[in-house]
Amino acid sequence: MGIIEVNNVSMRFNLSKEKHESFKEYFLALAKGRLQFDEFYALRDVSLTVEPGDFYGLIGLNGSGKSTLLKVISGVYKPSAGSVKVNGTIAPLIELGAGFDMDLTARENIYLNGTVLGFTPKYIDSKFDEIVEFSELEDFLDVPLKNYSSGMVARIAFAIATITKPDILIADEILSVGDFLFQKKCEERMQKLMSGGTTVILVSHSIEQIERMCNKVAWLEHGHLKMNGDTKTVCDAYKLTEK
Repeated sequence: MGIIEVNNVSMRFNLSKEKHESFKEYFLALAKGRLQFDEFYALRDVSLTVEPGDFYGLIGLNGSGKSTLLKVISGVYKPSAGSVKVNGTIAPLIELGAGFDMDLTARENIYLNGTVLGFTPKYIDSKFDEIVEFSELEDFLDVPLKNYSSGMVARIAFAIATITKPDILIADEILSVGDFLFQKKCEERMQKLMSGGTTVILVSHSIEQIERMCNKVAWLEHGHLKMNGDTKTVCDAYKLTEK
């Protein structure tokens, strides 16, 4: 049995055909039954199994359904059809800034985000120095997060999410906003987590990064699972479409 089992999952969204100038207009149209929707499938009948200890990559163009699949696995979305079984705890790094209050300082956000991830204040106390050291933001702890660059926010988010050893770490383009040296540092920590038994799912537009780190890859195209298997086979096929 896999640590993650995605069985015939589809995810449908209803997109309004008309533009409404205000919430009042929208709800009036809704109440009168005048709203018209187009159905959009972000995922269609996707099935895959992630085994314990896998470093699993998700590839595909923008809009292919990668982030939607991660949100379904993480429980953010309930699938319109099909089912997902997750046998373990998840540390999700899906949306940069999620679980943060940008008006609060980095120091305050470490406690806020840690609590959102299920850590107790006492546990965060014990890991605080480790989080700060890894993020390399000692000099900016009392600066509001709204003054941080996206790369600095990513440092804090990654440092908090990986202070413990989750069963599953999910990272969606989290490394694309950091500088090269910090990306390398994050990759090393993910490899260390894997050696301790953590399963990793990584979304990245960098095929080189996927090839370097992942042992299995799923290729999504327009919400469909186009190909799934070992990294070299899938990435070689994907790269042919880019030429």
